[in-house]
Amino acid sequence: MADIQVYTKSAAELELGQRRAKSSMRNQVMMFSLMIFLTLISFTMVTAYGAGVAGFSKFFIIPMLMLFAAVQVGLQLYYFMHMNEKGHGIPQMFMYTGVLLGGLIPLTFLTIIWW
Repeated sequence: MADIQVYTKSAAELELGQRRAKSSMRNQVMMFSLMIFLTLISFTMVTAYGAGVAGFSKFFIIPMLMLFAAVQVGLQLYYFMHMNEKGHGIPQMFMYTGVLLGGLIPLTFLTIIWW
C-alpha cells in the first residue's frame, strides 16, 4: 500500500485558495451571463429580420451571427474549458494549430478550384 501524506494548510494558504475559488466562480458566472446575452441578441436579430424591421438584412445578420458565434466559442474555450489557467500551453498550441489548419486547408482548396 502507498503511504499517504497529510498536508495541513496554513490560514493564509486556505484564505488564498478561497479567494481564488471565489474569483474563478465570479468569472464563470460573468462569462455565462455574457454568453446568454449574446444568444439573446442573436435571437432578437433573427426575429427582427423575420419581421421585416428596417436595417436588418441578411447581409448584416449572417456576419453578426458568425461573429457572435466565434466570440462564444472563444469564451467557452477559455473559461469553461479552463484554458485561461496556467499549464495549458501545449493543449492551446494544438488547438490553435488545428484552427489554423482547419481554416487554411479549405481556403487552399477553394483557391485551387477558383483560379
